[in-house]
Amino acid sequence: MKNKKTIVMGIIIGILLIIIAVMGYVIASGKKGDSVKKETLQETSAGTEEVKSADNTGSTTESSEKQDDQSLDIAGDFYAEIGHDTTWEADGKKCATESINIYNNTSASAKDWKLEITYKGTPAVDQIWGGEYKISGKTVSIKAVDYTQEIPAKGSINLGYNFSSDDLAVEKYVLYVNDTQYSGDGLKMVASAPEKTDSNEISGGGKNTESAATEKKNNTNVPGEIPFETHGKLSVKGTDIVDMNGDKYQLKGVSTHGITWFPDYVNKEAFETLRDDWGANLIRLAMYTDTGDSYGYCSGGDKDEILALVDKGVSAATELGMYVIVDWHILSDSDPNNHIDDAKEFFDKVSKKYAAQENVIYEICNEPNGGTQWSSVKSYAETIIPVIKANDKDALIIVGTPNWSQDVDIASQDPITGYDNIMYAVHFYAATHKDDLRNKVKTALDNGLPVFVSEFSLCDASGNGGIDYDSSDEWFKLINENNLSYSSWSLCNKNETSALIKSDSTATGSLSDGDLSDTGKYVRDRIMGK
Repeated sequence: MKNKKTIVMGIIIGILLIIIAVMGYVIASGKKGDSVKKETLQETSAGTEEVKSADNTGSTTESSEKQDDQSLDIAGDFYAEIGHDTTWEADGKKCATESINIYNNTSASAKDWKLEITYKGTPAVDQIWGGEYKISGKTVSIKAVDYTQEIPAKGSINLGYNFSSDDLAVEKYVLYVNDTQYSGDGLKMVASAPEKTDSNEISGGGKNTESAATEKKNNTNVPGEIPFETHGKLSVKGTDIVDMNGDKYQLKGVSTHGITWFPDYVNKEAFETLRDDWGANLIRLAMYTDTGDSYGYCSGGDKDEILALVDKGVSAATELGMYVIVDWHILSDSDPNNHIDDAKEFFDKVSKKYAAQENVIYEICNEPNGGTQWSSVKSYAETIIPVIKANDKDALIIVGTPNWSQDVDIASQDPITGYDNIMYAVHFYAATHKDDLRNKVKTALDNGLPVFVSEFSLCDASGNGGIDYDSSDEWFKLINENNLSYSSWSLCNKNETSALIKSDSTATGSLSDGDLSDTGKYVRDRIMGK
């Protein structure tokens, strides 16, 4: 009996061992199958992205249900999806609307993010939404704007841009969230060790191409863009400035005060703040000619020292890829002919020096005044323009107009002929100059005269008094409707309303919001398009 029971127990134990072995094999096989499935999904997703990017057709975005599955299997905490919504060709370039989704698979929202996308070709970006960008070589670096700061928990944000390149395919991307780096090729994600990057080191340019799906807009730069690398040599077409592609372009920036009075603001760091934080693409260097003392170039000043200061400003602007106006700032000397020999010598010297620098613009007589007639200004201009053109035949030149550069309507009745790329200055101070001067500008434009607002402010003509916001708004309406380029007076901390910097600020380089006067904040917002 005992032997029989032992045999039965042995059979039962043997059966159980067989069952356990079979179950173990099935489980092991299933895990291996899942692993293979995930690996195949990674390779297939990456391959699909590469093919779609290479032929630039259609959208690479899967259905939301499929995206959720892939994010769980592939991505980890954070990942991005990048794909072309539409593609087209323009000016011999391939163009696309790039749609970008950034996903957060965690249970907490995240705010501190940056995305770097590297293309196979060199990109040029236009019309970005949901972010601010910089370009370095083939890499577009994107930071959040206000409404895309936060990536919600278990959610996503969307942004995008129009861009052009010889090759639209994405080579890789790197997403930084709270200083942790997530990198990807297509949808194949690899989380790597934390790595910090300095966004200030990212710069670049390229050629802007406008969307075929939208009406052409003025090509203006955004904060951080390298203006000259993107837009190149400028010229005048009709009443507009156009860039190297023939597209309308608007110069937007600031003027220094007299550089011999406020030399500390002529520096690369200050100009870089204006470019990167304000979106300015222009610096005007105001060099006074006759101040009655040694601060003036023609009134006893040290010419070599003043020229060195001009060169410092031109060099800083050029290194930053900004456009720069060399301003022969007549004022108390009234008629530019009073120092015409000095002007000929000066403009011959600087136009030879900067002939190869296509970002340099010459303003040959700031504000003729004191009853000086247009005929006298025109005669002066017809003497100075050939001096510059002999060294730089394509130079862009701004000619002042009588009555402190207000009578552009009179100049439009008898413009200078025989030269290309000539523009005419109008200056306004919004609390003093209102509809009468705006109507003069409209008349000049109607007569086909290219007008440049090379100096303005928001207060009265003394540079002081209260800010007239209503008149300033009217001026900017006129400016933007007519693609007028402009520079605001003035980059200094002088105790007057027109100064862009508070009088108690000691900052001369990097400028924070707290350093700016009310005028400075208004001008910054207008330059930024607010």
